[in-house]
Amino acid sequence: NRIYPGGFKHYAQSLRVVDKLERDGRGLNLCHETRIGILNHTHGKPEDSLEATAVRICDRIAYINHDLDDSIRAGILEEKSLPEIIRRCGNRTSRRIDAIISDLIENSGGGVLKMSDEMQKTFDFFHDFMYSDVYTNPTAKREESKVDGILGGMYDYYVSHPEALPEDFHAIIEAEGVERAAVDYISGMTDGYAMEKYGELFIPFAWTVK
Repeated sequence: NRIYPGGFKHYAQSLRVVDKLERDGRGLNLCHETRIGILNHTHGKPEDSLEATAVRICDRIAYINHDLDDSIRAGILEEKSLPEIIRRCGNRTSRRIDAIISDLIENSGGGVLKMSDEMQKTFDFFHDFMYSDVYTNPTAKREESKVDGILGGMYDYYVSHPEALPEDFHAIIEAEGVERAAVDYISGMTDGYAMEKYGELFIPFAWTVK
């Protein structure tokens, strides 16, 4: 978002992928409910469909659970420090997700998606806890500066060397500029692929030999 002049929002980029980038630039013929679900999966609007609301709720259920699992494996948290979440939802990612979604299904109806009062209270605590103790944790935040360097380095490289971008992105360069094409390419990378491409571009081969 800082380095690209046009700014970057991941939900808007997701909609761009299905509207414009898929099928060699022709996009996908998706219905309104699917598109608004993609665009508003983080924050809702009054014109949201029930499908979009379901996507947004499920997105939150998924990311806090998987991020919790990642933080335990990374040593940022200890599972024993989460007694309320474990008591109500379970001590495994699959059990927690199942407990929350099952409660959501059992308590929804009449055009309204909702959890029971007890589960909603637990889920709100869970959500707030992740932001207070994980996402702003100094150990996790230290890694962000490394990510800035990787993404910024690749962006600068591809903007300066547009010929290095895959052929699929050449039409975007002509229509919208190399900066837009570089953003589209990099934002579509998985973590592992981004590390691999960064290594190819900036790390001498001899340094990678074990």
